[in-house]
Amino acid sequence: MPVTANRKDHPLSMRLPDADLALIDRAANLRGRSRTDFVREAAVRAAEDVLMETGLVRMSQEGFAAFMAVLSAPADPVPAMVEVLRRPAPWSDGDDRN
Repeated sequence: MPVTANRKDHPLSMRLPDADLALIDRAANLRGRSRTDFVREAAVRAAEDVLMETGLVRMSQEGFAAFMAVLSAPADPVPAMVEVLRRPAPWSDGDDRN
């Protein structure tokens, strides 16, 4: 049985200026996506971001104390990151290493 047989899609209509539509189409083409897929993905991502920003996190006093202890502890260096940060910037002549 095709997957589309059970789909419960709902149409969404928008009025967009030509410039916005051209921008969306250009970006969708660069991603190899249809306009619909591109706009749906962007809208869902934006909605998830808003919900994550406004979501309430609840934890016990013990959990909060453990969370704060982890945040307050000194960070362990990550050797790969240290090596990357020691490299000269690609736009520099390489003489400005610290």
